[in-house]
Amino acid sequence: MISSITLVNIMVFFLLNLVWGVGTSPTGDARTKNEPRAFFVFGDSLVDNGNNNFLLTTARADSPPYGIDYVSHRPTGRFSNGRNIPDLIGEQIGVDPLLPYLDPELNGKKLLNGANFASAGIGILNDTGFQFVNIIRMPRQLAFFEAYQKRVAAIIGTKKTKKLVNEALVLVTCGGNDFVNNYYLVRNSFRSFQYKLPDYVQLLTREYQKILMRLYVLGARKILVTATGPLGCAPSVIALRSSKGECATELQQAADLFNPQVTAMIGLLNKKLGSNVFISVEAHHIFYDFITKPKAFGFEVTNKACCGQGRYNGLGLCTALSNLCPDRAKYVYWDGYHPTERANRLVVQEIFNGTKYMKPMNLSILMSMNA
Repeated sequence: MISSITLVNIMVFFLLNLVWGVGTSPTGDARTKNEPRAFFVFGDSLVDNGNNNFLLTTARADSPPYGIDYVSHRPTGRFSNGRNIPDLIGEQIGVDPLLPYLDPELNGKKLLNGANFASAGIGILNDTGFQFVNIIRMPRQLAFFEAYQKRVAAIIGTKKTKKLVNEALVLVTCGGNDFVNNYYLVRNSFRSFQYKLPDYVQLLTREYQKILMRLYVLGARKILVTATGPLGCAPSVIALRSSKGECATELQQAADLFNPQVTAMIGLLNKKLGSNVFISVEAHHIFYDFITKPKAFGFEVTNKACCGQGRYNGLGLCTALSNLCPDRAKYVYWDGYHPTERANRLVVQEIFNGTKYMKPMNLSILMSMNA
């Protein structure tokens, strides 16, 4: 199961318990209060903490019932009923909840905690999500990261800023929108006319590599990378492309082609750099296990959204007028595309403790190597 801890991880945590002491964090780094760990997030709606709340765009999650199970029980811009993956990773590594980079409250010493640059609707390609108009596409997210470092350097100096970025954890999540909101957005889309699916996947993989290498150039050295989930199994896709509630074949094929190529690309990058800078999180397989073996993870509903309307609650947006399930913990999907907090928690358990879907290592081992 996803929550099982391997013998390797048990040994790691045993050794870390021996060295934990005053001023030492439970992640294994002997840090003082003056040496915080930063956390940076880049990507799309799966990891957006509210940047789009500050933009004129339809790609927003700032209305109820989003956030119904969050600490405040109010919408925050997270596309979830509660916490998303960055929140849950941050809890585990001892980082305060990240503020969106566009939030005016992100200033002064709060900058040392890190920042979330993600923006719902974006993709690897700049033309992805054009219908959302004003979103923070990847080149701009990276430009903001550069600007962030200048702001921090003005507080703690260039040398300490470089150290903070080098030692920070970085999460990057994108790729899904390049299929559902680009290649398959409409029948005979421009990209599907321009590329056959295998060629399009190769294009995305090359462009994703450029994004990852740009992060490396900007100082990131501990980078978790995810690609897509099982695209054909999202309730919105099932509602439009499935006859009996099964995962849609066409988009599943796309995910099956793309995700392995991203993992292989990450392996080649690490080999080229001579270090395991990038860690591949095979989210496609993690979520597909939820869908094909729901009882093993305590789920009851896998192909229907908790919040929505129409077939499988997959049509339209999640709003205050939508159908809303009473027990979110039984559902894999919160809305048409995004997981529930419980599903996110299980993914984060795999990120920290898993071996099957974490290449070349899980996050617990990565963090222990920094002790």
